[in-house]
Formats: sequence, C-alpha cells, structure tokens
Amino acid sequence: MHKDVVIIGGGVIGCSIAYYLAKAGVKSIVLERDRIGAHASSAAAGMLGAQSEMTDPGPLTQLCLSSRAMFPSLQEELLEETGLDIELNRTGLLKVAFSEEEAEHLQRRGSWQMKAGQTVRWLDRAECLDIEQELSSQAVGALFLPEDYQVSAPRLTQAFALAAQKRGAVIAEGCRVVAVRQNRGEITEVVTNEGNFYPKWVVLAAGAWSRWIAEWLGLNLPVFPIKGESLSIRPKRPLFRHTLFTEKAYLVPKADGQIIVGATEKPHQMGKQVSAEAIQQLLQAAITIVPALGEGEVTRFWASFRPGSEDGQPYLGRFSAVSNLFVASGHQRNGILLSPATGHLMTQLILGEEPAELKAFQPDRILTRRHN
Repeated sequence: MHKDVVIIGGGVIGCSIAYYLAKAGVKSIVLERDRIGAHASSAAAGMLGAQSEMTDPGPLTQLCLSSRAMFPSLQEELLEETGLDIELNRTGLLKVAFSEEEAEHLQRRGSWQMKAGQTVRWLDRAECLDIEQELSSQAVGALFLPEDYQVSAPRLTQAFALAAQKRGAVIAEGCRVVAVRQNRGEITEVVTNEGNFYPKWVVLAAGAWSRWIAEWLGLNLPVFPIKGESLSIRPKRPLFRHTLFTEKAYLVPKADGQIIVGATEKPHQMGKQVSAEAIQQLLQAAITIVPALGEGEVTRFWASFRPGSEDGQPYLGRFSAVSNLFVASGHQRNGILLSPATGHLMTQLILGEEPAELKAFQPDRILTRRHN
C-alpha cells in the first residue's frame, strides 16, 4: 500500500502528528502494535508542567510553554470535532517545599521564571494552608503555578486519534512493524504483520521502542525506557483542588474524584509489574503530603515506561542519513505536555518548512556531539 506518511507509534505523539498532518491536508497511517495510547500515554497523570518540570530558561522550557499555551483552544477544537472532553483542569499547581533548603531552591526557580514573564507566586505556609486546608502543616511553602494545568492523558490521545481519523487518517491497531527497508538513504518499505507499506515519508514516534527501529536502519538513536509506577486513591471526601508536586511525589486530582499518585523513575527498565516497594514509597509520600489520604481506598496501580533521551531533550527532526525519515521521540516526562507543539511543528517540517523551534532538538545533534 502506498501512503504519503507512515507514522510508527500510536501514542499521544504519533496521534498528534497524524492530527496536525490531517489538518494540513496530508493523509497518514498510524501503525500501532497494540492499542492506541496503550503504554506511556495512558499511564501518564496528564500534568502540563511547563514551569514545575523545568529547571532553566532554555529551548526546552520555551517549547513547553508554547505547547502548554495551545491547550485551551485545543480542548475546544477536539471537543467540537470528536465530542471527547480532554478534561482540561485550569486550577493550577502547587510545587510544595517540605524543608528550608527546598524552599530556597523553589524561590530561586520562581525568581527566574518571574523575570522571564511567567506567572508564578511564592506562598508561605499560612497561604498554602489557606488555599489547601488538607495539605500537611509540615509544608514550608510552595510555588503557585496557576497556568500549569492538567488533562486526561488517555482522553487526549484518543481525541487526537479520532480527530485525525475524521479528517482522513488511518489508525491501524494491532499492526506491528517487523522491518524497515531502505535504498540509497531513503526508506522504501515498511513491513508489518498486516502487510507492507511504501511511504513518501516515515515518522518514527514509537516511544521507548524507537531506538530498536532506528537500529534496523543503521542509525543510533539513544532513546531508552524509564519505568514509572503509579497508583490511584479514592478519598472518602474531596480533599484538594490543585495538583500538589513535591520532591517525593505528585498528587493529581482527576475529574472522577480519584487522586493519581506518581511516580517512580527506574531508567533502563521495562515491564508493567508494580513492586511492593513502589506502592509503599508512593503511599508514604502521598500521606506525608496530605495526611487524610490515609483514609482513602487504593483503587488501582500500574506501570509503564517513558522514552528517555541521552541529554534530557526530545529528538525532533530529520535524520540526515535517511532523507525521508523524521523522528519524534525521547519526550521523557513531557510527552502529554509537548504533544500539540510536536504535532504542529513536525507537520511544518514534513511539509518543507524549517521551524526555528526545532533547531535545538535535531536528532543529528548526537552525531555532532560525539565528533567534537
């Protein structure tokens, strides 16, 4: 089958790219070995932590801020096109300190964010407890980040996929790529268990699996799995409204009344088993942050693996060694947050533009760094 664009990977990144390509009038097929969003995209808590996750005002921070700003209009757009509500929650986030050292660190971060024009405010203990009465009295203070929103990660992924389908994209679930063939620096064939595809362009958006697919083409793409374990608690009564983020864990209140507690980080590990140690660690952290959670019911626990990168930056762009291959992987903890910007900018790149925002994330930077 001849296709304009073959997208390998049906997580939030692949589905976002399919959606923005479809909006530009480009037909694509998404090849997903399991179900759409079956792995990291459905396991994510859905935080849009453009400020809470970033430690310096570099290109990644700017990309995160730009992507976060897309969500209010994106929510309306996807709701209108699909009827799916991505559950954008604009209450904001408290980055909570439990020691004076943590407080000083957060205040320094808040200072440069404020100078950069971002919305941020430091709250002392009394102000924190005034906003969230169930927060532990051991909290020293918090950065209030009112624009660090959250969404339903599974709903976002499904909405991108459905909207792309409605505009002409094909979503192929249970379609496993088994080989990628090239000739003279150009991919000529993508072989799957459901048949062969002959693409004009290929987008590699397979998350933690991207490295192995790149190896079939003789390319080094140092994406590696980072296993993360999470759980959810249903409290006996509503306890807090803001996302609470600390050095030990984050607590994300969802629309169904449950609280997502996450997440461990275990580099170079895969597998969906959840360890007893992880459950103990997460529960202890959650109850330390909000003691009343100890009365709640643990409703679920799960694990998945995010795609990590060598330098903590995603790989977004074209590999010069293969003329029709584009890469969008290595987003680490920011796949949900970066999904709209990634879809939009990768579409521009595929259509022949050179977005300046992608310059810092080119996959070829790996080769450049190693040759220096």
